[in-house]
Amino acid sequence: MPDALLLLPDFVLIALGGFVCRRTPLDRGVWDGIERLVYYVLFPALLVVTILRSPLTPGTALPLVGCGVAVALCGIGLAYALRLAPGVDARLHASGAQTAFRFNTYVALAVSERLAGAAGLAWTALLLAVCIPIVNVAAVWPLARHGGQRYLRELLSNPLILATSAGLLGKLLGLELPELASVTLGRIGGAALPLGLMAVGAGLQMGALKEGPRLAAALLAIRHLLLPALAILLVLALRLPVAEQMVVVAFAAMPTASSAYVLAVRMGGHGGYVAGLVTLSTLLAMPGLPLALAALRALT
Repeated sequence: MPDALLLLPDFVLIALGGFVCRRTPLDRGVWDGIERLVYYVLFPALLVVTILRSPLTPGTALPLVGCGVAVALCGIGLAYALRLAPGVDARLHASGAQTAFRFNTYVALAVSERLAGAAGLAWTALLLAVCIPIVNVAAVWPLARHGGQRYLRELLSNPLILATSAGLLGKLLGLELPELASVTLGRIGGAALPLGLMAVGAGLQMGALKEGPRLAAALLAIRHLLLPALAILLVLALRLPVAEQMVVVAFAAMPTASSAYVLAVRMGGHGGYVAGLVTLSTLLAMPGLPLALAALRALT
């Protein structure tokens, strides 16, 4: 599939979710429940089963994992540094900082399979297993500190951290699910990608971005310009195989996580502002991801 069309199937699902939410009786109230179902049940099941089925371990793909971790840590550092800029609203920053370094795992898994087949899916599952705990810890910290909430409690109850930690631990211990459990979890997780993408579309909104436009521009510049550029430099410097290069760069160019909105609302942040960031990030990723891959090819 040409790079320009790489995200088209996923954006069709996002657009369908927006249409269904706004033009049919399946309105916002329905999609609130679907978002919770995906976040707490379907997506954790997908993560666990994908990680356990992966033929890879961190040790066999250390350069690839290192690139992903470096991209995530750089995004976290840059996003946190924006808090020191003059005129930045503390609540907007605490809510929105996560959008600079978190990534849409639904899109990441779907795109990686189209880029590099089953191997691409396995590489991305490994990146998710290592990076999701890192970025979720970093996402919770500003919100917990700003809202005066218990940081450790939020971390220990985060379903994505729990699922990825369980999957990675099981993989490192060499555990295998019984066939019945594996098939059941696989079918549950299979619903996560289409419903998750449609839920992104149902939640799209832009209005609240006017409360902090400069902060929004800076956060999205980190997400869609600086991190893909860093990924390109890293994969070329480390001379990763071409397929792994594409997976890492695509990982760095992902739209931000749609669950950022859920986290902000649950922890007393500015949900509308985060929803606007998620919306604009999703729109920017459609041309941004093919452009990042084209830049990679031009430099190889």
